[in-house]
Amino acid sequence: MNKVFLALAALAMYFYSCAPARQSTQSTVSFSNKVIAHRGAFKNTGVPENSIASLKAAIALGCGGTEFDIHMTSDEVLVVNHDHDFMGMHIEQSTYKQLLAKRMKNGEKIPTLEAYLKEGYSQKKTVMVAEIKTSKVSKERSLRLATKVVELVRSLNGQAQTAYIAFDYDVCKKVRALEPKAPVQYLNGDASPEKLKADRLDADYHFSVFQKNKNWIKTAKTLGVKTNAWTVNDEQVMDDFLAQGIDFITTNEPEILLKKLGK
Repeated sequence: MNKVFLALAALAMYFYSCAPARQSTQSTVSFSNKVIAHRGAFKNTGVPENSIASLKAAIALGCGGTEFDIHMTSDEVLVVNHDHDFMGMHIEQSTYKQLLAKRMKNGEKIPTLEAYLKEGYSQKKTVMVAEIKTSKVSKERSLRLATKVVELVRSLNGQAQTAYIAFDYDVCKKVRALEPKAPVQYLNGDASPEKLKADRLDADYHFSVFQKNKNWIKTAKTLGVKTNAWTVNDEQVMDDFLAQGIDFITTNEPEILLKKLGK
C-alpha cells in the first residue's frame, strides 16, 4: 500500500511540475511620475521630435516616461519617426539605406528602434513609451511590427522599462498576448473602461474624450484601468485632470507639468 501511495504521489508531483506556470498580469513597469514627454522633450529644447536628442532631453528633465513612434521600412528595419514619411520619403515604401539620404536639422539620421531603445535603457528613471504605428499597407504588417517590437525589447532586456501604446485595438491585444505583464494602452478613444478591463488594456485617450465622457477616469480607477490623456499643453486642462486623479498626462510641455507636480 505504501509503495502504491508513494508512486501516485510522485506521479502527481511530476505532472504539477510540468504544468505551465500561471502568468501574473501585474505590471513590472514603474513610472516615477505622471509626466509623459510627447515625442521626447522637443518643443522647448529646439531639438527635433523623436530624435535621440529629444529622448535625452526628456530623461534629463526627469519625465516619468517619454513617448516615441515606430515604423517598419520596406526591408523591415524598425525606425523611430512620427509621420509615415520621413522628409518626403514614405517609410514603409523605402529601405533604411534610402532613408539615410536625409538628415534632421540637428544632423541626426532617422534613429533605428534598436539605437533609440539602447539609449533609453542606459538609464532607469524614465520609462520608454513605444507607440506601434498602424501600417498603411495592411493589418498583417501592423501585427508583424508589433511582434518585432516586442522581440527587440526582450532581446535588450528592456521589459521593465517599456510600455506600449497603439491606435489599432488588435495590435494592443497582440502585445498583451505576447507580454502579459507590460503596460498596454489603447489610443483611439472608442472603448469604454469596461471593455478595456475585459481585455486587460489601459486607456490612453485624447483629452477631449475624457472631457466628453466625464465619468471615465473615475470608472477606470474603480476598475483598475490606468488612464492617460494626450496631448495636454494647456495648464487649466492639466489642472483639471490632475484633480480627477488621472494616472498620466502626455504633453509637449513637460517642464510645466513637472513644475506643477513639484518635480
